[in-house]
Amino acid sequence: MSLLSSPHFLRNVLWADAVSCLATGLLQVLFTGAAAQLLGLPAALLAWSGLFLLAYAGAVAYLATRKPVPRAAVWAIVAGNLGWAAGCVGLLAGGWLAPTLLGQAYVVVQALTVAVLAELQFFGLRKGAARAAW
Repeated sequence: MSLLSSPHFLRNVLWADAVSCLATGLLQVLFTGAAAQLLGLPAALLAWSGLFLLAYAGAVAYLATRKPVPRAAVWAIVAGNLGWAAGCVGLLAGGWLAPTLLGQAYVVVQALTVAVLAELQFFGLRKGAARAAW
């Protein structure tokens, strides 16, 4: 059985989302000052977005434990991930900040990661709808 055909595909993607948010949130909260210097991003932005990511990780992990996974809530997670990706692009394109090259890479990696997670979650939702229609 492939990963894509697993009946737990959506749940696994939610766990991946939760773990990535937890790791990023902890990094930003625990090492705010050092990260701000390395990335050229405001410490307050890193701290507050890190706290948000920790709460978001908890919410996504909670959804991943539900049986069945609540589809409407996952649609909200998909929208949230797409919004985060758009916010990352806006942060770089807006010209309000001057992140270092490493900071730019950090923001781009976040945008790409959450965009891919949103796509995988969308795929999981569609796969589940198709399976339910059988």
